[in-house]
Amino acid sequence: MSISHNTYFEGNVQSLGLDTSEGKATLGVMKKGAYTFSTSSPEKMKVLSGSLEAKLDDSGFQTYNEQEEFTVAAGVSFDVKCGTDVAYICYYG
Repeated sequence: MSISHNTYFEGNVQSLGLDTSEGKATLGVMKKGAYTFSTSSPEKMKVLSGSLEAKLDDSGFQTYNEQEEFTVAAGVSFDVKCGTDVAYICYYG
């Protein structure tokens, strides 16, 4: 098993890819800022440290704090705003 390293948004978002008991996942960090992500498969994102706001649909931004999670469908884009640095784990599939 190898660990992959991904860098996005000029280094402000970085993640390490790994295999877990729940399947493929990335463990990552996001610096303070605003980002738009796209999905190719369903994702479940759990905030490990800090808090973020995510806009998953037309209902606006919702805040997710440490240990809270949200799911995103495949084939969509979603917006994230971080007021501080955030650590997360994202499960795919």
